[in-house]
Amino acid sequence: MENTPRNVILQVGSLIALYLSASFLLTLVFGLINISYPSAADSYWEIESATESIRLGIAMLIVFFPTYIILTRLMNRFRRTEHGALYQNITKWLIYLSLLISGLVLLGTLVMAIYTFLNGDLTTRFLLKAAAVVGVIGAAFHYYILDARGVWMREEGKSVMYGVGATLVVFLAIAYGVTNIETPAVVREMKLDETQVNDLRNVQYQIDSYMAMSSSSLPDTLEAAYKTAGVDVPAAPEGREGYTYEKTDGGFKLCATFSRDSVQNEFVDTSYIDPAAKIKNPENWNYKEGRYCFERIVK
Repeated sequence: MENTPRNVILQVGSLIALYLSASFLLTLVFGLINISYPSAADSYWEIESATESIRLGIAMLIVFFPTYIILTRLMNRFRRTEHGALYQNITKWLIYLSLLISGLVLLGTLVMAIYTFLNGDLTTRFLLKAAAVVGVIGAAFHYYILDARGVWMREEGKSVMYGVGATLVVFLAIAYGVTNIETPAVVREMKLDETQVNDLRNVQYQIDSYMAMSSSSLPDTLEAAYKTAGVDVPAAPEGREGYTYEKTDGGFKLCATFSRDSVQNEFVDTSYIDPAAKIKNPENWNYKEGRYCFERIVK
């Protein structure tokens, strides 16, 4: 009995890995459903949230699903030995606890699916999400019902086939998820685009502050605008062409190089524009791929 704590911990670890794997498999599937069946009512942030759900689901499954398979195989192998019978009662208690939790998760996830449907989610998306919940949680529920009855102890081959089937489902979900998200290199370039927009926001703020202190005259250079702030002019990220500033007949323009077109209204926030500000159109940050200049009109 000296190995009792070890084996109980292994069984608990196996069940925790199962809960995490099932939860994030559903997270991945829900994200894929939202992207595969878009709604006209989806905002940019909802689409981005679905993409982030796919990335998180893939990352968690890559770590926790193999952990679950390994721990489960170790426990089942031990339970088939002559000493394994000592742990059957403990194992059954843990299995029935997992069945209770699985049932609660099933009900809770179905409630959320119904809630999003009542909030305007597409009928197709609702039906697919409900089917995914029933399929994933139902499969785990069925597996452990049979486990509690000792089926897998008597028929190891069927247990292995069950594991192979689950692995195939997870692999296909991950593979499909990978094809529906940007590569890490593309994501890096997108983040650099966002960094550049934030830099140019800061530049624009410094220009506006300079005009407020100099009778509405534009600075001749960005260095002049930043001199009063006591900080350096922001530099473009490594590998990107530097920022440029140029006066125009109606105001000025700020230019940078971008890796892609922006999503329409991705960086627009017109909820509040200071009436005392000198720049008439300060919040239009939509851009095109390549070298792009933001034209600003000065009041």
